[in-house]
Amino acid sequence: MEALFKRFESMKVLSGSTLKLIALFTMMCDHVGSILLSRSELGMTPFLSIGSHGLTLYAVSRMIGRIAFPIYCFLITEGFIHTHDRKRYGISLLIFALISEIPWNLEHSGHLTHPTQNVFFTLFLGYLGICAVEKYKEDTQRLLLSLLALFGISLVLRCDYGCRGFALIVLIYVLRDKKVLQAILGSCMVSSAYAAIIAFIPINLYNGERGFIKGKALKYAFYVAYPLHIFIIYLIRLNTFGYN
Repeated sequence: MEALFKRFESMKVLSGSTLKLIALFTMMCDHVGSILLSRSELGMTPFLSIGSHGLTLYAVSRMIGRIAFPIYCFLITEGFIHTHDRKRYGISLLIFALISEIPWNLEHSGHLTHPTQNVFFTLFLGYLGICAVEKYKEDTQRLLLSLLALFGISLVLRCDYGCRGFALIVLIYVLRDKKVLQAILGSCMVSSAYAAIIAFIPINLYNGERGFIKGKALKYAFYVAYPLHIFIIYLIRLNTFGYN
């Protein structure tokens, strides 16, 4: 058993920076698929037939894209654990949620308003949920009330991934020392369970190291990549397909 444990530990080769790149790449695949490929003949024409089903670039991009969110949820919990300033960390999430809202609205509707909110709001609410778990871990009643309030806010705001996204972040944090249970329950909480299962593979290969993304410049460049790429996708959609 000890030899098996050591072998598993030796397989943990992915740094936090590598996880961030995986999450960013798969998220971009998802957005390209949902906004661009879904509207193109190339994206919707099957290139491979499996029985009576045809596989399209759109379907592949969405399958890849569903891997991103569980990894982002995990990164939020790691950020909370390792940050030197939890208040500043939360403020950064909120600021980028606000910054990302206009690109998000433009990408999805072509207008400055849209009924749903971008994923940074989900991550921010999840961060507040973790704060509540830490602050009220000795007070069950206040903890439940706080989590229910945040759960309700995620419903009202209609954040990306909704209340399940908020709950997944809290669950990953609470079960951070129970990896098998974390993966099983976490996979059941998202709409694409198969993708979540795949996502928990790199999560469990995480070695606890920060990696090459260090310092404020690279840290915020990773944050900026979210609103920047969805604004670029908006411009491509506007000039290629329009918003009719």
